[in-house]
Amino acid sequence: MPESVLSADAIPTSSLSADEIVTLVVKHRVRQGLEARYEAWLRRIVAIAGTYPGHLGVDIIRGKFEGLHMFTCVLRFCSTDAMQSWLDSAQRRELVAEASPMLADGDFTEVNPHNEFWFVPASESPPPRWKQACVTFLVICPLTLLIPLLWGPVFRAVPILGHYVISTALVTVTIVLLVVYLLMPQATRLFAPWLNARPASAPGADHEG
Repeated sequence: MPESVLSADAIPTSSLSADEIVTLVVKHRVRQGLEARYEAWLRRIVAIAGTYPGHLGVDIIRGKFEGLHMFTCVLRFCSTDAMQSWLDSAQRRELVAEASPMLADGDFTEVNPHNEFWFVPASESPPPRWKQACVTFLVICPLTLLIPLLWGPVFRAVPILGHYVISTALVTVTIVLLVVYLLMPQATRLFAPWLNARPASAPGADHEG
């Protein structure tokens, strides 16, 4: 989804491997009073993006920045080529042109070359690290207590799997997969208002509506 009047503001993707999962982050600040219209547009473009080959899913984080509603869309693709196919598509260009009058700052896109990341800022700066640590602890701590118990019967039934190194590896892999693909995306959506909350204005400071 390129910039308002349609210049893309994305980092170069030429250095990315064609066979790795890539993440496209799109940020929009919506003009006052146009939120419902934008939400309808967003539902349409998300559905259309999901039909493109290599699209692996999308997360939407809602917040506020400088008094306006901010939407951060995190789209995952199986490869750079798949992502570029969506970015370069005529459908996407037409949809972004349609949304352009609704956007306060135009459309901002960036590409993350890593397979996954959790904390996507809905403002100009990421959440404080202590907040990230709190959410990560809340997700991982219960798993470290529960997953070994669930694997226990298997380790007892198959002694070789109960070997310290093998059992530790299996428990760790289970936790990592659950955190990365299931629980952390859900947790970051759930805690997004808290993660991205801005400090209260000092007394006497101007307040943006």
